[in-house]
Amino acid sequence: MKATLTNYHQSPRKVRLVANLIRGKSVQGARAALKFMPQKSSPAIEKLLSSAVANARSAGFTAEDLFVKKITVDKGAVMRRFKPMARGRAAGFRKTMSIVSLELAASPKVTTPAKKNSSKKPEARK
Repeated sequence: MKATLTNYHQSPRKVRLVANLIRGKSVQGARAALKFMPQKSSPAIEKLLSSAVANARSAGFTAEDLFVKKITVDKGAVMRRFKPMARGRAAGFRKTMSIVSLELAASPKVTTPAKKNSSKKPEARK
């Protein structure tokens, strides 16, 4: 259950701030966190999460059983632009894009370990 967002027009450093907050959370927890984040990238990552959940549904999973297993933000294409400066000069700057990859996994069923039934009582220390 993977989804990828390519050529997102924001620097990877800013997008990682949002990605780090949802890593390891359940899908419901991640959606709730993304809804109230003020960062620009949170709606795009929320849409990516919805896409990954749709991919999981087509594979036969339900959204309640999923959590964010892995989310990575890598550097994408770079647009080089120039800005006019004083005295006829030009200063270059770069607009970096991001590539966000999201992977969901089914949460393992929590089982309690079987208790050992020992008839021996521990000996008291002397």
